[in-house]
Amino acid sequence: MPQYDSVIRSQRVVTPGGVRPAAVGIRGGRITAVGDYDALPAGGGDTDLGRVALLPGCVDTDVAAQAPGQQLREGYARTAAAALRGGVTTLVVTPAPARPAVTGVHALDGHLAAAADNGVHVAFLGGIGPHSSPADLADLRAAGVVGFHCSLSDGGAPDVGPVGDTRLRKAMAEFGAMQVPLFVHAEDAGELSVPARGGNEALLMSRPPRAERRGLERIIAAARVTGARTHISPFTAAECAAVLAAARAMGIPVSAQTCPHYLCLPAEQVPDSSPAFGCRPPLRSSANRNALWSVLTADGDSPITTIGSGHRPGTGVEAISWLLPALWTAAARRGCGLDDIARWTSAGPAELVGLRRKGRIAPGHDADLVAFDPDAFQTVPENDSGPYAGRHLTGRVNATWVAGRSAFTASGGAGTKGTRKPGRPTANGDPLLPISG
Repeated sequence: MPQYDSVIRSQRVVTPGGVRPAAVGIRGGRITAVGDYDALPAGGGDTDLGRVALLPGCVDTDVAAQAPGQQLREGYARTAAAALRGGVTTLVVTPAPARPAVTGVHALDGHLAAAADNGVHVAFLGGIGPHSSPADLADLRAAGVVGFHCSLSDGGAPDVGPVGDTRLRKAMAEFGAMQVPLFVHAEDAGELSVPARGGNEALLMSRPPRAERRGLERIIAAARVTGARTHISPFTAAECAAVLAAARAMGIPVSAQTCPHYLCLPAEQVPDSSPAFGCRPPLRSSANRNALWSVLTADGDSPITTIGSGHRPGTGVEAISWLLPALWTAAARRGCGLDDIARWTSAGPAELVGLRRKGRIAPGHDADLVAFDPDAFQTVPENDSGPYAGRHLTGRVNATWVAGRSAFTASGGAGTKGTRKPGRPTANGDPLLPISG
């Protein structure tokens, strides 16, 4: 009879074949069996989640871990703790705006040391610096980066600077040979302007959708020549989806990821003076948000294949701890299922960056798991530093396991449902600050 270190059961296990009652057997940090709900014998521990769902841990491919003025080790510790609260078990960290930017092996070694022993798996994207040579890029790949990242504008990352067309094509040729993806912040610097004043409305005016369109045209032209796998991160301007779709129809290996805040928070709801919404590209209109959902959920080949948190402590949106609840709140209203959430946040990102043992609840995969109650309700604390402060969310992360070991348990335990808490009514009687539907 097989022996397991532990078994986790749920009436709603999100497997590659769909959502079903199942028992997951774990040994040595790996999933060794996925059987019927009552089939597997209990091992060293048996957790029964009941109706609370079991999801694969999220693989977040859009994370910055350090706030300005913060020690690198402290940044990783705080980001890892927030990630586990949000059901994220693997961080794929962007090369900047951290100090030092990950543009060489020495800097990468510093980040590896700072990120150690924080309870999550951490992988890295290498950056293209102003003096990066092909040898530098090859050394970074040999040292373990799972992909690379660059920006056509500032992208909130002055350490790596904007990349011109010649440099972009040369780098893409290198990455095509390495068979790793290139993540690109697509806003074209020539289409941006200096905000006329402070505030989110001025930021929106200074970074129009046409900046993304022009950037996409440049990226697609380079990808067509080099054949490099290219991932737009983040993609926000829904009007540009047709450009991506046409490129994919021609066989150009380009795809995109977006973030929950672009899917949940229209610009019309953003307090103009709040720094919690200072993302780049900026939050766009309600009409754009609805169109972005249409692109994401379209039948067939959607160019948006992954969703990352876009977590930028101190320089933009701090939201990794609300990744699953915020996304589920909006997705469930549009008829999406837990399997869709897992595909966008776990399986798709893991496949993109070559983490073959991540992102799925299947034998042979790492036992990175999340107990997620899709029926629970919670209110984000008013003093939360992120964009969801005071908002009512559906869904709650009850527990997170990394390599089969408990890494986070919410108050109430892994199998306890949350309850609806009444929000303060607005003038029309609706709860205060719901996620937009």
